[in-house]
Amino acid sequence: MPSTTALFRPFESENLSLKNRVVMAPMTRNMCPDHIPGDHVVDYYRKRAEGGVGLIITEGTHPNVDAVEGYRNVPFFHGEALDGWRRVVDAVHNAGGKIAPQLWHVGGMRGSGDIKIGDGDLKGYTPSGMNVPGKHNRHEMSDGEVQDAIDGFVAGVIAAKDTGFDAVELHGAHGYLLDQFFWAGTNIREDRWGGSLAQRGNFVAEIIRASRAAVGSDFPIILRYSQWKQQDFTARLAETPELLASFLEPLVDAGVDLFHCSQRRFWEPEFEGSDLNLAGWTKKLTGKPTITVGSISLDKDFIPEPGEGFFSGGDIASIDRLLDSLEKEEFDLAAVGRALIANPDWANKVQAGGLEQLHPYEKEMLLKLA
Repeated sequence: MPSTTALFRPFESENLSLKNRVVMAPMTRNMCPDHIPGDHVVDYYRKRAEGGVGLIITEGTHPNVDAVEGYRNVPFFHGEALDGWRRVVDAVHNAGGKIAPQLWHVGGMRGSGDIKIGDGDLKGYTPSGMNVPGKHNRHEMSDGEVQDAIDGFVAGVIAAKDTGFDAVELHGAHGYLLDQFFWAGTNIREDRWGGSLAQRGNFVAEIIRASRAAVGSDFPIILRYSQWKQQDFTARLAETPELLASFLEPLVDAGVDLFHCSQRRFWEPEFEGSDLNLAGWTKKLTGKPTITVGSISLDKDFIPEPGEGFFSGGDIASIDRLLDSLEKEEFDLAAVGRALIANPDWANKVQAGGLEQLHPYEKEMLLKLA
């Protein structure tokens, strides 16, 4: 294995300092039956901080927005839940780590009204009543409901700063609500929230702009985005670097500090004629720091291609390509997901040259926090 120096050198940006380049990727765990993180959640994140992770991004958490839920036992990010998150923050800080909550609205993934949780029969909120292109079986948000969602997200960003987090992430990827505004397949609105790719970013840009006004310039705002969607792995927001730039520039102007660029396989080039992945192109086009993510340190995707069968685990894979790209400064940070479920001390082991000591990931590991 090549030198791991590039992965473990400190990271410095205008408003975020980290001891290394290792990020814990946000992963839904469904372990908060009362929507409040308890002792087991505190211990879970503390162990990853003790294990050497520079920045932890929590599992998706729900701000106080209508129809925000779609899965059971997901933690809230408002009300009594904030007391639980303060305990998580304190534990991570005491272990030498830093942490950001991910704010998440499931949008049309909520279903068409048959999920008896949270708001009961309320249909999934979407920009144009669609969870997949052409199927109008969700709720189309009114302009007032869009503004209410903006206000709810902004309140979540303010709560993140007030609760002591080091940054906040907005989940704008994978076909959930924010991404459904980005995607032409699910956003056919003709008002200020629809139109060109840049215009379809107005909803998220307004969340960021209002959040920045509320929390000031020194609190880092991370935006996670992806080309692919759960609904369609082949979907793309932008087919060219020029179109991608037109999408990203208004978000930078609104106040994004870092982009978390989600790919199913981080090593895949984003556009023909270049080896740069999505994080590499995003950094090149915006000048902003980027986080790469996608099957780092494992040999299988979390979600397989249709027809490939149900994913059940993954063996440890080489990180040589990751180290080479970090050395070239193509991107700045690397988010490790399932490998950190299997190995809370992933960072410490890799830094010590112990890649062969890492445990493979097994699906059964999702059944408990450890």
